[in-house]
Amino acid sequence: MGWRVRTRILVCAWAVLIMAGCGSTTVEEEPVPPPETEAPVPETPTPEAPEEEPPPPEEVEVEPIEPQPVPEQPRPPPPMFQPGFHQALRWSYSTGGVTFRLRVPVGRAGDRVRLAFRSGDGNLVLRKATIALAGPEGSLASAPVTVTFSSTPGFSVTARTRVVSDPVALPVGFRDELAVSFEVQGALAVSAIHALPGSFVRSGSHTGVTGPLGGTPWDRAVGLATVEVEGPPARAFVALGDSITEGYIDELDDTRLAWPSVAETKLGVPIVNAGVSGQGFYDALLNLDAEVLVLEGITDCVVLLGTNDLAGLTVDKLQARMSSLTERLRPFCRVWVGTLLPKEKSNHGAYETVKTQRLEMNAWIRDTFPDVIDFESVTRRPDNVHLFLDGLVVDGIHPSAEGHRVMATEAARVLREAGVQPEPGVVLPAEGEP
Repeated sequence: MGWRVRTRILVCAWAVLIMAGCGSTTVEEEPVPPPETEAPVPETPTPEAPEEEPPPPEEVEVEPIEPQPVPEQPRPPPPMFQPGFHQALRWSYSTGGVTFRLRVPVGRAGDRVRLAFRSGDGNLVLRKATIALAGPEGSLASAPVTVTFSSTPGFSVTARTRVVSDPVALPVGFRDELAVSFEVQGALAVSAIHALPGSFVRSGSHTGVTGPLGGTPWDRAVGLATVEVEGPPARAFVALGDSITEGYIDELDDTRLAWPSVAETKLGVPIVNAGVSGQGFYDALLNLDAEVLVLEGITDCVVLLGTNDLAGLTVDKLQARMSSLTERLRPFCRVWVGTLLPKEKSNHGAYETVKTQRLEMNAWIRDTFPDVIDFESVTRRPDNVHLFLDGLVVDGIHPSAEGHRVMATEAARVLREAGVQPEPGVVLPAEGEP
């Protein structure tokens, strides 16, 4: 049998096994051993591409950041000069070469003071001036400190001129009393009433005397218009009015008993006095610049005016002049308006007219102004609006010292309720103490 036949037989046999074809012949198969299980071939890891090194970082220019300053605490406002004593000095007094030593209370504390002098109706020469704490009987309680004016010891001025001194180093406390000594000749501005007991005048030059000055008692405010004290900024009041505000009580007056001074003590803030005996609205408006608006550091004004005009002006004119006065004051200060006190008589004009117009004026004040001090309500009798309470009046028009105390108490109450606080460091007396 040739090789081709054998090959064909083998192929057919394999086909029978696989396809069950190639004829019906059964062929006994030789067992075929199962294929051996092959061990898994470990996978050859695919080689990873080498990591590329990152490019070097580019150099970035960074602007330096300046450190932020720590927020500062609010700084206290710098000290300033504000009035601690003032008098309007409407009138004039002429003298030869004399030395005045005035004893004046100051309603402000600080380390330096300035003095303002005012000439009268003629020329005035001031040669020397000193200031010290006041002692008894016209003596000094501290060494006198020389006062200068533009670095010179004195000045020479014409009529109705105001001269302010250089600052003087002198620590003063609230309600301390100062002795201001000055040698002068000529015309000095002067008050109408005797308001400064404890003051003296002596012929010659005696500004440096530390003991009692000697000479003659002198109790009118003269020459010295204002004492300013440098300290922390605070509320500072000026009172405008007539003799009731200036402090007329009788022939022996004292500015310390006038309602502005008493209210000052109760509140712990300066309330200086620009009252002028006998004036009405016309005079107040005419002299406002020289006697009130000239003051520096004023924050509040209290107006108690109209009593002397009740008989001479209609209510419409009274109201118009009060409005003119308050409008001029508003850019300068917060304005408080006082109601007019009872009036038990009239020295000028018909009393019935005075009574009627006073009531109308007070009703208008209460309805018109936001800041009112109702002096009438605390001084009138409950059963008669035209009469004072017992003990509060001396002559039917002017309040007594007790009347001034009652007025001051009401003023202090109203202002305190409106937020007025004592100056820094001021300790008020306990209620009931003087």
